[in-house]
Amino acid sequence: MRLFIFVMVAVVLGTAGAGYRWLNQPFDLPTPTVDLSIEPGTSARDVAMAVADAGVPVRPALLYWWFRLSGQSRQIKAGSYELDGATTPRSLLRKLVRGEESLRSITLVEGWTFRQVREALRKAEQLKPVSQGLSAEDLMAQLGRPGVAPEGRFFPDTYTYSKGSSDLAVLQRALRAMDHKLESAWAQRDPGSPLETPEQALILASIVEKETGAAGDRAQIAAVFSNRLRIGMRLQTDPTVIYGMGEAFDGNLRKADLLTDTPWNTYTRTGLPPTPIAMPGKASLLAAVQPAPSKALYFVAKGDGSSHFSATLDEHNRAVNKYQRGQ
Repeated sequence: MRLFIFVMVAVVLGTAGAGYRWLNQPFDLPTPTVDLSIEPGTSARDVAMAVADAGVPVRPALLYWWFRLSGQSRQIKAGSYELDGATTPRSLLRKLVRGEESLRSITLVEGWTFRQVREALRKAEQLKPVSQGLSAEDLMAQLGRPGVAPEGRFFPDTYTYSKGSSDLAVLQRALRAMDHKLESAWAQRDPGSPLETPEQALILASIVEKETGAAGDRAQIAAVFSNRLRIGMRLQTDPTVIYGMGEAFDGNLRKADLLTDTPWNTYTRTGLPPTPIAMPGKASLLAAVQPAPSKALYFVAKGDGSSHFSATLDEHNRAVNKYQRGQ
């Protein structure tokens, strides 16, 4: 009888020891990392099978019973996961229960055009290119904004996403972020601003974004354009002309370009262009609605990234001679 008990205890201890070693032994993965995708509604048994199908050398039945015995089989979350050489059965279950998905990120940069945004989405790692075959019009319709131009509608920021996510999902988040930032900025607008709608604020902010070389000049640049709008003076800003030229712009802006009319040519047309020309950041949005208290109507680049601001044409001409012509 004692021998039988001894044997049983030895068997139990041996089994427990083997189980402990198995739970804490890293999987011998065939590659440095293995991608695992779990769809919503997948049962614990099918999750174990998916792990094996992904290339992890493990018996699905054994992994399934570990899920069951842990008492956490119903807490496994759907998502995209990345397993590495340190992953064990224990850490795998912890990852699945916590929903520790493998995330990637994409950064949309202040001042980018929508064309640059689409190119960045195309190159993004593990991001499903759902929008790539869509026209700009169809894309905005998919995002719930039919008839709205996409330019400037997405807030520049860094967005994380799980592997296999749709690029439309990233754009939707960026679109909502811009809605929120624009609404917040508009609520803080100067009562004396010539802007009449949040749409106009977004357009002006995009111009400020493209014209600003030194961050400290944003409010002054916004003041120049606000002052011009107030008196009906043309904005005469090069970035809008360049935007209107599209792919025809070769890096050099010529006098003929300034005289060629397009809806975005602020040398030939009065007022704001019909759409933003780029994605403005938070600072440019605030500058557009809170311009500096200034009477300046002109500015010229000083060559160090900053600008010189002038209230009169004579003063401006002198600044141009000093900073642009070296006189």
